[in-house]
Amino acid sequence: MKNLIAKAHQVAKDKGFWEEERNRPEMLMLIVSELAEALEALRKNDYADQSVVDALAHDLELDRTDEEFMLKALSWKESFEHGVKSSFEDELADVAIRLFDLCGGLNIDLEKHIEMKMKYNSMRGYKHGKAF
Repeated sequence: MKNLIAKAHQVAKDKGFWEEERNRPEMLMLIVSELAEALEALRKNDYADQSVVDALAHDLELDRTDEEFMLKALSWKESFEHGVKSSFEDELADVAIRLFDLCGGLNIDLEKHIEMKMKYNSMRGYKHGKAF
């Protein structure tokens, strides 16, 4: 998880999102907006095409620049846009990416906090004492 957090934050920095100090409430609301987009995808029954996901997952490293590879990268991008973009899964990925970027920017060890929270939750009562 630490690698994903570092990568999400570095990409955001590289794309200019950290040129000025970030507004924490705004960043939290951007995470909420991605959750709302996930809800809309769910309402539309818009799920990623698993055959496209499986095909694209074999070629995730796009760090070369030769012409043949760039044509393949363009095809990868077009395939993603056709079979994955704006799907329920894609929007959930956006939630995680924004959350990871926030944690990277604030130096929060999210993995440690998740592990502690899960241990705490395991010690709580049924439904944590709530109706749902």
